[in-house]
Amino acid sequence: EVQLVESGGGSVQAGGPLRLSCVTSEETFKNNYMGWFRQAPGKEREGVAAILHNSGNEYYAGSVKGRFTSSRDDAKNTVYLLLNSLQPEDTAIYYCAADPSFRKLWFLERPAHWGQGTQVTVSS
Repeated sequence: EVQLVESGGGSVQAGGPLRLSCVTSEETFKNNYMGWFRQAPGKEREGVAAILHNSGNEYYAGSVKGRFTSSRDDAKNTVYLLLNSLQPEDTAIYYCAADPSFRKLWFLERPAHWGQGTQVTVSS
């Protein structure tokens, strides 16, 4: 069973940073592409960031590019999402996701595996 466990969400004022973490098993970490999604109240879920496990290349949604940074720690089987310059419109539940296919993860936004989500609330 694939398990993705997120942490690091919380409440922050606009402009403040947060760092989200997603830890999984070594097998999942090595065999899947990892990404982050979010869903705001009343809105559709959207892809936020993804990172390739082979090259380390990063992909970002236009709405977060330049503000959010994805990274990975192979020794800890963990991916991170650093959220900078947060705005109230970034308020959402953030989900870690994984899939062996990058196409499914990022372009189709239909990854096979999801974490439970962590709430990020940004106040103005």
